[in-house]
Amino acid sequence: MDTQGLRAFLAVAEQQSFSSAAEQLHLTQSAVSKRIQQLESQLNTALFDRHNRTISLTEAGFSLLPKARQILDLVADTELQLMNLDGEVSGVLSLATSHHIGLHRLPPVLREFTARYPKAHINLSFMGSERAYQAIAARQVELALTTLDADMAMPDAMQTKHLWNDTMICVCGNAHPLAKRSASLTLEDLSAAPAILPEPDTITFQLVERVFRQAGLTLQAPMPTNYLETIKMMVSVGMGWSLLPESMLDHQLTPLHWPAAEVTRELGLVRLQHRTLSNAARAFIDILQKDSPAIDAEQAGLQA
Repeated sequence: MDTQGLRAFLAVAEQQSFSSAAEQLHLTQSAVSKRIQQLESQLNTALFDRHNRTISLTEAGFSLLPKARQILDLVADTELQLMNLDGEVSGVLSLATSHHIGLHRLPPVLREFTARYPKAHINLSFMGSERAYQAIAARQVELALTTLDADMAMPDAMQTKHLWNDTMICVCGNAHPLAKRSASLTLEDLSAAPAILPEPDTITFQLVERVFRQAGLTLQAPMPTNYLETIKMMVSVGMGWSLLPESMLDHQLTPLHWPAAEVTRELGLVRLQHRTLSNAARAFIDILQKDSPAIDAEQAGLQA
């Protein structure tokens, strides 16, 4: 059973289309079809039911699906273990991160990594927290730096490491009506005013929404965006209030009294626990840990 046939099988199963699978694999549609036919011939069973314009997995296809993923993961991990033996930090490190972490936390880490390991290259993808977890689970990226959620039920295979705390401050534009009432603000007042927040599937939104839901209130968030810099601009011109990391506050924003428990985001590293890490990923984590005050404090506590 060759790995090329299994990769074609997984791509078709995930895309539910031979043409889309061909695009994903950078092959022609006929090449993908040929690999599937060879795999079906080798296994002496049909893996897909072909309809007029759609396809679906047969019972044998459903049975093969998890095994195919396991086989390809094992092959990839084995190849990586052998490559790691020489100790050289090289190759491509696929990394997912949020825009905020990428702009405000990563520059010194990326600068040092690039200078120390010129043979290694980082493939950086910007995405929200929910998408980052999915990318890790699907092995689309090796590491992710994103918002963590202590209340999230994490799969056993997923490992997280807290790196930084982000204290969130309630803010509005200097000319916004709420700016004159800061000291007496209630959650009811904030619920009645438009809020500029990230997308509902992000952990940041869920942290804020949870506060209002527990108080029996709803949020008005008509224009969600995952770019905190964009949120800051929209808030500064008076379009609504928001909660932003303390590090983003400047003269364009007025801090507001937050009438609830402090909202703090935990930012950190996400990886698959049993996935073999490349030398590049290990080197990146070493630099990241050296740069992270949270990890430095944790290590100091262990040594005390």
